[in-house]
Amino acid sequence: MSADAEKLRIYDRPDNKGWKKWGPYLSDRAWGTVREDYSPYGDAWNNVTHDMARSRAYRWGEEGIGGISDNKGHVCFALALWNHRDNILKERFFGLAGPEGNHGEDVKELYYYLDSTPTHSYMKMLYKYPQREFPYNQLVIETMRRSRHDPEFELIDTGIFDQDEYFDVFIEYAKADQNDWLVKITAHNRGAEPAPLTLLPTIWFRNTWSWGYEQYNSRPMLNGIANSQIEVNHKQLGKFKLYCEGADDLLFCENETNTERLYGRPNSTAFPKDGINNYVVGGQADAINPNKIGTKASAQYTRTVAPGESLTVRLRFSDNTHLSQPFADFDQVFEVRQDEADAFFDHLQQNVDTPELLNIQRQAYAGMLWNKQFYYYNVDEWLKGDPKMPVPFQGRVYARNETWRHMYTANILSMPDKWEYPWFAAWDLAFHTLTLARLDPHFAKRQLAVILREYYMHPNGQIPAYEWNFSDVNPPVHAWATWKVYEIDRQMNGVGDVDFLERVFHKLLLNFTWWVNRKDVAGNNIFGGGFLGLDNIGVFDRSQPLPMGGRIEQADGTGWMAMYTLNMLRISCEIALTRPSYQDMASKFFEHFLHIAAAMNNLGKEHISLWDEVDQFYYDVLHTPDNNARLLKIRSMVGLIPLFAVEVLDEDLLNKLPDFKRRVEWVLKNRPDLASLVSRWHEPGKGETHLLSLLRGHRMKMLLKRMFDETEFLSDYGIRALSKYHEQHPYQFVLNGEMFQVKYVPAESEASIFGGNSNWRGPVWFPVNFLLIDSLLKFYQYYGDDFEIEYPTHSGQVMSIKEAAVQVAERLINIFRRDEKTGLIPAFGNEEKFQKDPYFRDLYLFFEYFHGDVGAGLGAAHQTGWTGLVADLIEYRYLYQTETANLAVK
Repeated sequence: MSADAEKLRIYDRPDNKGWKKWGPYLSDRAWGTVREDYSPYGDAWNNVTHDMARSRAYRWGEEGIGGISDNKGHVCFALALWNHRDNILKERFFGLAGPEGNHGEDVKELYYYLDSTPTHSYMKMLYKYPQREFPYNQLVIETMRRSRHDPEFELIDTGIFDQDEYFDVFIEYAKADQNDWLVKITAHNRGAEPAPLTLLPTIWFRNTWSWGYEQYNSRPMLNGIANSQIEVNHKQLGKFKLYCEGADDLLFCENETNTERLYGRPNSTAFPKDGINNYVVGGQADAINPNKIGTKASAQYTRTVAPGESLTVRLRFSDNTHLSQPFADFDQVFEVRQDEADAFFDHLQQNVDTPELLNIQRQAYAGMLWNKQFYYYNVDEWLKGDPKMPVPFQGRVYARNETWRHMYTANILSMPDKWEYPWFAAWDLAFHTLTLARLDPHFAKRQLAVILREYYMHPNGQIPAYEWNFSDVNPPVHAWATWKVYEIDRQMNGVGDVDFLERVFHKLLLNFTWWVNRKDVAGNNIFGGGFLGLDNIGVFDRSQPLPMGGRIEQADGTGWMAMYTLNMLRISCEIALTRPSYQDMASKFFEHFLHIAAAMNNLGKEHISLWDEVDQFYYDVLHTPDNNARLLKIRSMVGLIPLFAVEVLDEDLLNKLPDFKRRVEWVLKNRPDLASLVSRWHEPGKGETHLLSLLRGHRMKMLLKRMFDETEFLSDYGIRALSKYHEQHPYQFVLNGEMFQVKYVPAESEASIFGGNSNWRGPVWFPVNFLLIDSLLKFYQYYGDDFEIEYPTHSGQVMSIKEAAVQVAERLINIFRRDEKTGLIPAFGNEEKFQKDPYFRDLYLFFEYFHGDVGAGLGAAHQTGWTGLVADLIEYRYLYQTETANLAVK
């Protein structure tokens, strides 16, 4: 089978229509989100809880298990289940709200994304459903008992899987055509006894008709025919049928809020949203519509599954509403789509050399593709409240995102994790695009373009961060991602998309200007920015005013901006090859970079540099209201981020840009202070290249010496975000008798900053590790093998920068690889079932971050987004063996 079938579908059209019209665009969680919060004080977690979710119609999105929808979320399909023990249907993944978890919000289910093609012509996931009563209360109560110093209490810890009393439920989709998709649900009884199971494949409409807007008054309709078909009529989408093979019954209700249950107010319908739940679990015969019409419907299948046996259910959703034998070609379509998926990935993974790495990479790709979501949010309408609501809107005392009224989003976006972070996060998304570019370059480019559009980006040029606070400041990595995606696309297609580069460049210019105007408070080319995505890495919450007043000038903020400047320089040079006028922009960013680099070494009248000569490390500088300045001597990722600001320009490129080259030479001749400080311009490197970097050889070696020290930053599983030095030597800051402290904590956060749901005080994070590797390989591109370093520090082993970068990458990949000596996978931690059970041991979760000492997965369990970068590291492994290996793909 050729890989061309899926490639042709990908390139058939660049938007999210055609073969991508239907996909896994349903969220894993809509309850507890900002969009659904209509409380006066912004109490999102309590305004709509998990317990309320089955009875509450959502305003902005929908959720489900293994769900699929169209690209505007009008028609939704997902699986509901009942094990005949629980007191509610399993219609959504359960987890703890932010205030409930001892480390913030946390999903308490086991599910795995196993496969997907870029157009979702074939998809597969697995949900592990316990046969015993789901331990909802135990998970809540035990977690309440635990402190921030304790590990999280997970579903596996309850013992519910100990005797294998569970179903492995596989959910698979295969498209026969653009608007014709087949569903196969297979439930395997892994236990030793027969077990009852009810499967409820469910189709429903997102509620667009209850909010008082005339354009949405046309209510769609589902209509049951016997026990085998559900007619789907929707004004925007047209007519479809859901064919349900061998269903026991078809159950109908409305996707309307049960206001009587939730608010003590009369219902607008006799069959509200929780009707199917109440009928199946509660035996309430009058909870469903006997006429088999509504806006939500389930096909019911109840069986007893023998031990070691399985139950399979087949359905088909099609715009061909007159199929006389809808399942005649079912197995054939599945077989063809699976073969096409295998062929596509065989081609994409042709350089991967072991079955284990092939499996890790393919599941990482699957997670990236399953974590797409229809994201809908009209901030102006949300702030005002709708004309008609199930409960009268009381207004907002705390108007979250008040300054973002222009924002109107209704797009398919790549989510960090559709349960723990079911909203886009700006800097996460930038990293997602690198992995997505290998799967679907069009989609990756659209992701970068969409968040820079006028209905996302603030009129002042700020990029929205995430829905809890669009005004928070994330690292400016989008120019870097734009260049990387451009290079990957060019590598895969042979031609660079300069139009994409130019279009995004103009929007990035607006954002760059915002940074310069808003985050360089003193006007000295030293930047603040706030927490910059590194949540709790500092002694203070850097996104809030300092408790003593004053300001912080940040080594990471300034390092990010120096990197941003060099990214913009490289992009403008590329565009200038075909549009020569962009040489002026290249000159502008070249000079701006030199000024930032100079400022990092001398802050003017205070004479305090971000570089500390004693420790040979970069630190933040605290400026107090009494005009004193001091270094905050925390050895953290903050001090390594200046390594990211590196670019290599070759002589051939410069000769093609004569105006830019003349300007560069003029600046270097007339400002030798700048040239000597940061640049080795007059010392051509390997292959007649020129280096632009914040670091000269000595400073780079000093940073690398500390970074590669296993008693400090270097873990067996990558570079820690905080030096282990602070385990025995916590950084302490005393203010008005109160002690502020930063201590090395290798696992979950012990502090409550940002809800305590992530930790940058010791664990390993993939995105910054990837940037470090990328930067090291750029340094190698200039220095070649002549520049040697000791790796690990104090080991006596001397190697090139490239070889050290390769070693760091291997340590990151090893998080998911089975250790040859122990037979254990570090990411799985100490859980024996995950490590050894044949039904668990080859299933991967791509966590948010990893334990700084043992590599165990932590945080969000399905954050394939940036941890999906492991797929890129695996892809690059074969390049590492060559002299020209470089993450910047040529």
